Amino acid sequence: MNTRELIIEAGRTEGQYWQDLWRFRELFYFLSWRDILVRYKQTAIGLAWALLRPFITTVVFTLVFSVLAKLPSNPGVPYPILVFAAMLPWQFFSSAITECSNSLVTNSNLISKIYFPRLIVPASSVIVAFVDFLVSGMILVAMMAWYDFVPDWRILTLPLFVLIAAAASLGGGLWMAALNVEYRDFKHIVPFLVQLGMYISPVGYSSEIVYQRHPQWSLLYSLNPMVGVIDGFRWAILRGKAEIYWPGFVLSSVIVILILASGIWYFRKTERTFADVI
Repeated sequence: MNTRELIIEAGRTEGQYWQDLWRFRELFYFLSWRDILVRYKQTAIGLAWALLRPFITTVVFTLVFSVLAKLPSNPGVPYPILVFAAMLPWQFFSSAITECSNSLVTNSNLISKIYFPRLIVPASSVIVAFVDFLVSGMILVAMMAWYDFVPDWRILTLPLFVLIAAAASLGGGLWMAALNVEYRDFKHIVPFLVQLGMYISPVGYSSEIVYQRHPQWSLLYSLNPMVGVIDGFRWAILRGKAEIYWPGFVLSSVIVILILASGIWYFRKTERTFADVI
């Protein structure tokens, strides 16, 4: 019979930690699958919620920004598709941040009783948000069929931008999860930050409006990591009808890397106190 031993040696925790992430992969699968089942089985409308939320938001944004504010869409792109191409990565990011921020507190009983790399808990929340992302993608497919809008070869680059969105989600989620353990009032701050972030990101409008009307602010605007992610999604989906401001995209990507690296660093720094504080 095969047995596994987990040996914790003083002074070798850092190297063992990353090995333990692989050893505890089954726990990662279990937590992810458990949260997915809870999300889609123990709700009144189940799977429909992942479809209704982005669809209703897209309708509202289209009415506000296109009909009332008269903001232009990119040439040849229906405004609902322009909005939804940005709604997909934004919903992924915002859902992951929200779920990660509460993940450690929600699993406090597990954290306080056994040893495992705590990074598994917020990472599993990102997987749940990614499943929502895949489900919501069906609306985009339906919209493209309705408007007879077929993407070109650029759609093959979409996984790259999904990876950048996932990195931003995990990095930000690690910060929020660790801070929420130490300062419980962060659970009230996170929804406000997410709501604010939606309006300062080019979700309901094209970022090209900013680049064309206020070119002097383009790099400053790109300090928001989701600007580069959303521009990348639109470039991949809208068959060349959306351009990427490459200096801004590179800056946003660097910010994503910094957020992920600093999130891992801060999470690891505070992780040893979670069992006591939580």
